Order: sequence, then C-alpha cells, then structure tokens
Amino acid sequence: MIKRTSQDIRRLNRFEVLRRFYAGSGAMSRQDLAAATGLSFATVANLTSELLEAGVLVEAGHEDSSGGRPRARLAVNADRGALIGVDIAETSVHAELFDLALEVRHSVERPLPPDDVRPADVVEQLAACVEELLRVSGVPRARVLGVGVSVPGMVEHEGGVSAFSPYWSWHEVPLRALLDERLGLPLRLDNPLRASTVAELWFGAGREVDDLVVLTLRAGVGAGIAVDGQLYRGFTNSAGEWGHTCLAIDGRLCTCGNRGCVEAYVSTRGIARTWRELAPGDERAAGPDDAATVAALARAAAEEDPTAAEVIDRTGRYLGAAVANLVNLLNPRALVLGNQVVDLLGERLLTATYEAVTRHALPLPHRAATLRRSAVPHNAVTRGAAAFALEGFLDDREVFGPVSRMRRPRERRDGGHAGPADAEA
Repeated sequence: MIKRTSQDIRRLNRFEVLRRFYAGSGAMSRQDLAAATGLSFATVANLTSELLEAGVLVEAGHEDSSGGRPRARLAVNADRGALIGVDIAETSVHAELFDLALEVRHSVERPLPPDDVRPADVVEQLAACVEELLRVSGVPRARVLGVGVSVPGMVEHEGGVSAFSPYWSWHEVPLRALLDERLGLPLRLDNPLRASTVAELWFGAGREVDDLVVLTLRAGVGAGIAVDGQLYRGFTNSAGEWGHTCLAIDGRLCTCGNRGCVEAYVSTRGIARTWRELAPGDERAAGPDDAATVAALARAAAEEDPTAAEVIDRTGRYLGAAVANLVNLLNPRALVLGNQVVDLLGERLLTATYEAVTRHALPLPHRAATLRRSAVPHNAVTRGAAAFALEGFLDDREVFGPVSRMRRPRERRDGGHAGPADAEA
C-alpha cells in the first residue's frame, strides 16, 4: 500500500477545490466549497487563501448568511495569466492558448512527419506552435503560467520522460528537458488518457459522477480512470493502457508488438484494416492515411453503402466487448467515449457498441453504468493538459514561493528552471 504524504493529500484537496470552480458552479463561498467537497471548513479556508494569494481566485461579491456576516463569494480570475495546452498526437501537434478560466483564445496545429517521428521533430513543431500562439495573441511570455504537454504512450510525469511510445519506437526520451531548452517556460508532461479524464472531471461527465472511465479512440486507444473524483494513475503512472489488453488471442499485430490488442481493432488503423479486409477492391479503403480512410468510411455509410455499415457495426462489436470488460472490472458510473473515431463514426458506432456492451457485461455493473459521448468543448486533451499546467504552477509556488522578477530564476525541483510566470506570481 502506498502512503500518501501531506503534500500529496494537499494537492488532491486543492484539485478537488479547483474542480468545483471549473465544473460550472460559478462563484462559490467557502461554506459552499466545504459542503460540495466534503472537506473541513478550515482546510477549504487554507486552500482558498493560497489560491487568492496566487491570484487564481478573486473575491466576487458577498452573499447574505443567516444571522452572521455576509459570506465572500470566490471565482476564478480569468485574467491572472495564460496557459498553453498541447496535444501531441500520432500525426500532428495541436496547441491552444487558454485564459485562466480555461477558455480557448487561440489554436494552432502543425503536422508531424508521416514516417517514424523523432523527438527533435516534435520539439521543433511544438516550439513553433507556442511561438505562433504568443505572436498571434500578443500575450507576453511573462504572462504564461505554464505549458501542459500530452504525449502518447507511457509518460513519467514527475520526471517529464516519455518512457515508451509504441507509435514512434521511443524509449526513455527526456522530452521535458529537450523542450525546456527551446521554450524556457514551466512545463508539465502527461499522456492523453489522463488529460482527457481531467477535462471530463472539470468540464464534462465528471461534473455529475465521481467514478468514470474516459475512452480515447484515435490512432492510439486507451482509458483514463477516475475514482472518487480523483485521477487514478497506477503505481508507475501507466494505468489505463486498455488499448493494449488482449481482445483476440493470436489476432492482429499491434503497434506495441503484441497480437490481438484492442487498439488493433478499434483505432483508426484497425478500422481502416477492417474495411480493407471486407472490401479488398474498394479504393476508398486505401486513403492517404488512416484518419482519412475512416472519414471516407463515414461518408460511405451515410450513403448507405452496406459494406461500410458492416465495418462500423463490426467495430462497435469489437469495442463493446472491450468496454464490457471495463464495466465488469471497474464498475464505473459512466463511460465516456471521445476523440477522432467517435467524432467520425458517430451514432451508428455508439449504438453498435452499446448493444455489444449489453451482451457481454454482467447485469449489475451494466445497469449502474451509462455510456455517453464526450461533451467537453473543443479538444479535451489540450484542455486537460492546460489544467496540468495550472497545477504545475501552483505546485511550484508551494515549493518555491513567489519569486521576485529581478532575481535569478531558481532551479525547479524537476531539474528545469523557474520560468517568467514564477517571477510574476
């Protein structure tokens, strides 16, 4: 059993307090926060005091109390600074600039090379995205509180290392150190599974339920897990690699090197392969890339092509069987499906998936779970990555305290350097 330190507990409590502000609750009093989170009033008072000092929260008027002094209402200070969220996908880098209310202000996307991607390729395109965001928005670098970066595969988020990415054959790549040399901004790294889950906790299904699984379905496939409203990372931060669990013994070869993985059947690559298998002479099934092929599949199904419809239905059966395993194993209150595959194939895929879940899941956990499409606006991964950047900014303040702009940036605990945002705080 892992023992949590007082700092761990404090970070979890702060996450829960912040979540209530970003989950659509608007301005809240400390009493409201204590009731909503289950934390003691003293704990809430201490945490909100620190968030006020950091400028993340501001007082937003008062409300009457029964017989006592009016209660101060607190709200997020959207103008405190800027955050950048970056989604490094298998084929592109998508970056967005947010205000502190996590509202998107500007977006930019750049492609990655079609073949095996090197760390230098990612660093170059990501740095170009950040520079373009700052140029277009007119936001000074000193106003950027942090950059959250989502990179596919297994990530050591504390050390900022891409431990393993099967798509590019990366092993132990010190990505944060490489980015720090180019950007000179505070950085937080994690993967799209956890970024999407945080976005759901703050802006989506997690506003209603505390136990949920968030499924990422694109070139890579995985499951982010939240238990009691908290992100579940696992012992080595690798929880959620559901895409690399076995769906078919001795089945298709997967990018990870194993056979029969869920990802080999329900990712864009897997769906494109299914279409080619069912329609070997159909030129539409051989698009310039897998995403384009799946988009063509969606168009063909909309035109009532029977083979295209069968491809989507078969994908739904694969997906439903794999989702039923999660229902039986984790007993979540909600399962959220999102990203590229769901956006392209829509309701037909969801219907086929739900029917398969009903067939394969045990009755009791199945009745407790709802299957829904993600309703997080814009890109859930970049929004979650920006939330990680905000957490990093607050963690660094806790370790170092406010830093004078006239003083030399102190070395951060991750081995990088405190950025301009640390000096401004």
